[in-house]
Amino acid sequence: MVQTSFSYDALPMRVRFGSGVVASLPEEVARLGARRALVLCSPEQRATGETIGDALGERSAGVLAEARMHVPIEVARHARARAAELGADACVAVGGGSAIGLGKAIALEHDLPVIAVPTTYAGSEMTTVWGLTENGLKRTGKDPRVLPASVLYDPELTLGLPVGMSVTSGFNAVAHAVEALYAPDRSPVVSLMAQEGVRAMTEALPAVFADGSDLGARTTALYASWLCGATLGATTMSLHHKLCHALGGTLDLPHAATHTVVLPHALAYNQPAAPEATAALARALDSGDPAGRLWDLAASLEAPRSLRELGMAERDIDPVREQVLNAPYANPAPVTRDGVTRLLHAAWNGERPAPRS
Repeated sequence: MVQTSFSYDALPMRVRFGSGVVASLPEEVARLGARRALVLCSPEQRATGETIGDALGERSAGVLAEARMHVPIEVARHARARAAELGADACVAVGGGSAIGLGKAIALEHDLPVIAVPTTYAGSEMTTVWGLTENGLKRTGKDPRVLPASVLYDPELTLGLPVGMSVTSGFNAVAHAVEALYAPDRSPVVSLMAQEGVRAMTEALPAVFADGSDLGARTTALYASWLCGATLGATTMSLHHKLCHALGGTLDLPHAATHTVVLPHALAYNQPAAPEATAALARALDSGDPAGRLWDLAASLEAPRSLRELGMAERDIDPVREQVLNAPYANPAPVTRDGVTRLLHAAWNGERPAPRS
């Protein structure tokens, strides 16, 4: 049955996709009229960032290799100050959600355009969502100023992403699409992108796991991450993302791995209350129990399956639960104290999520 009432706003952004497309970066910077673009990346991506900076030549304002998970406010403040000191009039964010998130933090303060060059499947490049972590709490919001003006998806840049990180990053992308399917502001267009994104990513990840140098599989995964990120950019987040924001901001758990562990449990929590989303996921995953299928897939790809193995202590469950309950996101199933407690204990223990009735 077609959804009978909805609204859909297409985000004003430019996408270039294909092997070798990163070579067009100077052209994209010139297209914005920028003269001094600051390249942002994580310390681990410094070599890539410097290669990008060299390619920009006179249009480069330098490389800042200080991006960190969850965008700590101290890192954001330093990057903002550095961009001003260097006279940057644009940012080029190279990497995953950490680098792109830092670019958004600068854009939020200085209103500079951001060009994103994703090397993971995080999806932040397709959204107006920003996030900053201060005093152990991660704040998020939406602002059109942080939406990248241009995104260059080059599958060749993902070949160096370690297989384990590729798997968890892919699950992070799937989580965006899963929640988009039952978001209160979903639309038929978003639902089509979400279903296809889940199908393509879960098809690509086993091939990436088998051979990280498989460019065809990398291309499919990057295509899927674009779709999944676009669904996140078009909808509001629910319980899964709230849990991951609380876990990441409070405990500094690894972002993509946390999404991987939590996703099957959050989906199992919501499946009975979201029959249309569950049916779409059943088609995408070829399974009558999408939550269980995702848990099994994670196991087959040797991904983490418990919050305990990510470094969370059992005593952390209660404060994380309270943070979720104090400011819940919209969710198809009621967000209750007992329900969230059971979900977190199951995720902490690494239990296979049981279908809820």
